[in-house]
Amino acid sequence: MNYHKNLIAAGLLAAAALMAQTAKAPYTPPKTPWGDPDLQGVWPGNMGVPMQRPLNQGARATLTDEEFAKKQDQAKKQAQADSESTAASDSRVGIGPPSYWTERGKPTRQTSLIVDPPNGRLPELTPEAVKYRKEARGGKGLPGAWSGNADSWEDLNIYYRCISRGLLGSVIPVVYNNGNQILQAPGYVVFRNEMIHESRVIPLDGRPHVNPAIKMYMGDSRGHWDGSTLVVETTNFTDKDAIGSNGAGYPGDPGYHSDQLKVTERFTRTSPTHMDYRITVDDPKTWVKPWTILIELERNDDYQILEYACHEGNYAMTDILSGARDAEAAKKISK
Repeated sequence: MNYHKNLIAAGLLAAAALMAQTAKAPYTPPKTPWGDPDLQGVWPGNMGVPMQRPLNQGARATLTDEEFAKKQDQAKKQAQADSESTAASDSRVGIGPPSYWTERGKPTRQTSLIVDPPNGRLPELTPEAVKYRKEARGGKGLPGAWSGNADSWEDLNIYYRCISRGLLGSVIPVVYNNGNQILQAPGYVVFRNEMIHESRVIPLDGRPHVNPAIKMYMGDSRGHWDGSTLVVETTNFTDKDAIGSNGAGYPGDPGYHSDQLKVTERFTRTSPTHMDYRITVDDPKTWVKPWTILIELERNDDYQILEYACHEGNYAMTDILSGARDAEAAKKISK
């Protein structure tokens, strides 16, 4: 009996040793000249992953083989359509024939950017947040996707006004301007976003956040190292923008947050060319519990980061507001 027990134990030990040998060791990034893990480079975000997971996919974090094959087929058809030099007669009217400026990304198996809660869906809003969103601006609600109202600049969100898309909106992949760049110096990391060309200079020396009375669209960021992972905690947000991909409450976006928002980012290189970028959103005045998204960044130093020309006078603001006044004047004359 003891012989058989010893034989089984030896077999289990051998299997464990084999698993340990074959398990993939975590990637260890190179070091900067001053000894920090080197995260530098251009890291575009990959499009094509929805913010929230479709309900029919439940708790599945990845697509099935059949779903992924369908997604790949759709990507091929889209690439063919994008390669056409003229728009087809039955195509929807857009700003260019046919989609010369739209970034597509690569098909992935990820079912949603939100990875926690496990269902890939946003947590419920708090009763306080529901009331605030309903009663804001005298019952008009918070400015989201422009609905046609143009009584004043307050009817247009901060994205339409070319101010900012907020911290997450600056990095969540959308239709264009998905480049990100990381620069490092002793004691600092700079995270630069192509979208509305935001740049956060993040100190790593343990200094406290600025006075809580100071509120900013991008918040106040402080970083530290957890092994090879850069952890950045950001507070001191305003309540004037949204945490979603378009700086406002667009369909599928989380929408507006409170000034109690805290964002924790974790940058972890998983290979010479890939990085896991996890962002945890904690706002007890807005959502009943924190939630986390995962964006897989792929290094591409040939990617060209371009200026965000929206800032060149923002003629849309003038055109929208003056056009609305002209329409009102014409309506009065017709009466």
